[in-house]
Amino acid sequence: MNPPTIALVMIVKNGAATLARCLSSVQGHVDELIVLDTGSTDDTIAIARRFGAQVHHFDWVDDFSAARNAALDHSSADWNLILDADNWLESGHEQLRRLGPASFLGQVAILNRFVQGGEVRQATEWTTRVLPRGVRYVGRIHEQAANPGNLPRKRLDIRVGHDGYMPEGLEAKKGRNEALLRVALAEAPADPYLLYQLGKELALYDRHEEAADHFSRAVSLCARDQSFRYDLIMRALYCLKRAGRLEQAILLAEEEFPYWQDSPDYFFCVADVFLDWAIRHPAEAESQFLPIVESSWLKCLEIGERPDLSESVAGRGSYLAAQNLAVLYENTGRAALAAEYRKKAGEMRQG
Repeated sequence: MNPPTIALVMIVKNGAATLARCLSSVQGHVDELIVLDTGSTDDTIAIARRFGAQVHHFDWVDDFSAARNAALDHSSADWNLILDADNWLESGHEQLRRLGPASFLGQVAILNRFVQGGEVRQATEWTTRVLPRGVRYVGRIHEQAANPGNLPRKRLDIRVGHDGYMPEGLEAKKGRNEALLRVALAEAPADPYLLYQLGKELALYDRHEEAADHFSRAVSLCARDQSFRYDLIMRALYCLKRAGRLEQAILLAEEEFPYWQDSPDYFFCVADVFLDWAIRHPAEAESQFLPIVESSWLKCLEIGERPDLSESVAGRGSYLAAQNLAVLYENTGRAALAAEYRKKAGEMRQG
């Protein structure tokens, strides 16, 4: 029996700046390279052809699923790896040849790079990007693999880089996703997933007040077993804090406390919220609120890093928490502890 084949399947528009990086990262590890161009005016098509890709054209209809499915229609492979031009395969190339004949939906670790607090940070997002033949997408935007046959989902040891959330990537697609999400929400105004995605989009452009509104509504509509609820709660806490809605953030943190005892992201966000609350109420800060901040960051270190939690931010279970503790101890006159945790932060970051 011949081993199963695999194709890289992409939709691209004006991806010349990053397309070569993506294609070179998989070349020699897939049997087909399929690029569906949706109207490029740069060198995207020439770059794709230089790598030997099949290039097909598609008239954009404001629907990512329609484009993804049109691209998949050109694949003759048993398996399809779905990447975007701002992705690249970092590791796990050998896994692409070990998928086997049994169908499942393959989840890969997308390493999202972004800027926060003036520093480049990274969050690991587990998302379905390896599809067996015949699986198609649904959803106008932030499309998801349809699964009418209830195929099992399987996490693969594959890591994919993504820098589309870096400033230059955000500027290139500013407004596009928001417009499509608002159209989708007009069609399904009580869809918590769409509300969550619009909140994410708004937060990317520092529109935290609006983002907090959408996240809060999504929380009220989202079932506890929804796969995106974890990230929804963390983003809601962050945006409520950034919007200055601390009372609402504290209430949400209290409601969610029983569910995230093994999450460094949850306790990191709680510490941030109560630090702002302490600044707002200085008379009670030292006796009531700063101890909550301290214990929350210590809890982050106790839990450690959790890249298995989708969208968990690297460092919240290690050097970021230690770094914040060092600042807290320094500002509260505990110099020895400040030095200790500054050293820990440096060691954790290097490690």
